[in-house]
Amino acid sequence: MKLGRPHVDREELRESFQPLVWMRLVALSLLVAYVVAFVLENAKTVHVHFVVTTTSVSLIWVILLSLAIGLLSGIVGSQLYRHRRRARRQPRNPV
Repeated sequence: MKLGRPHVDREELRESFQPLVWMRLVALSLLVAYVVAFVLENAKTVHVHFVVTTTSVSLIWVILLSLAIGLLSGIVGSQLYRHRRRARRQPRNPV
């Protein structure tokens, strides 16, 4: 009995291969690796001085808290700006 290579339909293989999915998978893997390296690199403890007290926390928490505060203030600020701009555009109804 002679064993040969199995028949592969090249057209079906070409249609099923999705390079965009593979590119996303590679990009996601690189992002996860970067985040893990970022967390490990910034795991040391730092002192945060407030007006009244001082506390020791991991540097990664300080970075993430700063990022969250910045994102939230940016979102709230843009919403307030948009709300004020819309209010100025609409004519006021005389009473």
